[in-house]
Amino acid sequence: MSVVASAAFAGEKVGGADYDNGKSIFENGKGDVPACTSCHGADGMGNDALGTPRLAGQIYQFLHKQLDDYANDRRQDTTMFVMNANAKGLSPQDRVDVAAYLNSLGRSFAGAQLQEASGGSDIGALKEGGTEVGAAHLGKVLVLYGDIKRTIPACKSCHGYNGRGVDPIYPRIGEQKFNYLVSQLKKWRDGSRANDFMGQMRAVAEKLTDEDILNVATYLTQAPPTTMGNTRMPVEHLPPNEAYDLE
Repeated sequence: MSVVASAAFAGEKVGGADYDNGKSIFENGKGDVPACTSCHGADGMGNDALGTPRLAGQIYQFLHKQLDDYANDRRQDTTMFVMNANAKGLSPQDRVDVAAYLNSLGRSFAGAQLQEASGGSDIGALKEGGTEVGAAHLGKVLVLYGDIKRTIPACKSCHGYNGRGVDPIYPRIGEQKFNYLVSQLKKWRDGSRANDFMGQMRAVAEKLTDEDILNVATYLTQAPPTTMGNTRMPVEHLPPNEAYDLE
């Protein structure tokens, strides 16, 4: 069995993508489509107050799929109610370019050393502001181990260690914004979001309680992508442009 690291995963540029165009759309918009920065922040790190996700460093294939799903109404934006129109206003090539550019921003997602997480929400500040948060240690159990009695699989089983993402399907959910994680898990649970691969997220989320969701989001938003024993991301272990025979 041969395994080839994808361009986006290996830290290389996405073939056929115009990064300058993607950056221009992200920062300035295009035509009637406003700048992505207006909701997602100048650095693409998302905004808890608006409920918008972090996009910087997200897996290219996932970002591209979401833009295509919005453009084709396979996913409905029920947060800011603008993404369907915005995606429709971009050409297929524009969507490639934006996704590739966003993937290039902070590809390690942590952008930090060792056990530091840099991109998530400030749970203490959210709590002080009146947002209900969960218990990170309880969320860690579900993220890393799941709950066999309730047939809830570990988030890690698809999204990788601490939700650091697995190309090309499973997005990075570690260091994602807390409010976005909570809202999406609830949308998977009630079926208002239904563009998941093979219905996997809906099947998992329907087993989660409100408390589970708060706990998982509290842990994930500050979950570091590496461990003390191995401080390199998976991409740093494999040279790019090489296939590996794992048999």
